[in-house]
Amino acid sequence: MYTPRSFAIDDLQQMQQHMLDTRLAMVVTHGAQGLQASHLPLLLRPDEGPNGTLYGHFARTNPQWKELQEGAEALVIFAGADAYVSPGFYPSKAEHGKVVPTWNYVAVHAYGTAQVITDAEPLLDLVSALTDRHEAGRAQPWKVADAPADYIDGMLKAIVGFALPIQRLEGKRKLSQNRSSADMAGVREGLAASPDAQDRALAHLMP
Repeated sequence: MYTPRSFAIDDLQQMQQHMLDTRLAMVVTHGAQGLQASHLPLLLRPDEGPNGTLYGHFARTNPQWKELQEGAEALVIFAGADAYVSPGFYPSKAEHGKVVPTWNYVAVHAYGTAQVITDAEPLLDLVSALTDRHEAGRAQPWKVADAPADYIDGMLKAIVGFALPIQRLEGKRKLSQNRSSADMAGVREGLAASPDAQDRALAHLMP
């Protein structure tokens, strides 16, 4: 990921929190079948390894898991809030007019080589942990154990899990840090006043 110094995130906890907050990630691999990508909910265990370990699963019929089994490196993309930045947000537009549109966003990229999980017991632990995470906060959380055991056994045979120790992390917060303080304030105020929820979310992240 191209990351100018002023946009880089260097803090591990900040990058891990972004991953925890991202509900759906993109897992990208390159192998014998060429480039492949899957959108997956992932579980991050921050204390496993120097950068944390990601857990998830593919449908067994999705051939991408075979790339992981064969040792292909994976790129996992955690996209965050993003927003179009209009030149009209910049006070400097009225001063000299030398402004153009851009896009602000937050993203974290994680890289690593995964171990494939096919045994029923660790797969059950994985899907149970993922379910508990996303059911948390509901009035009556659903649990994997609520379904018939034989049905769950069949479902587990239809998936392949993986554990991906994160070997490298890249984080980027492009939030108009390369602009003057007046222009940054203009962007923040413009996005905060937008009817679009993503614009307002990004405004909240701006310094």
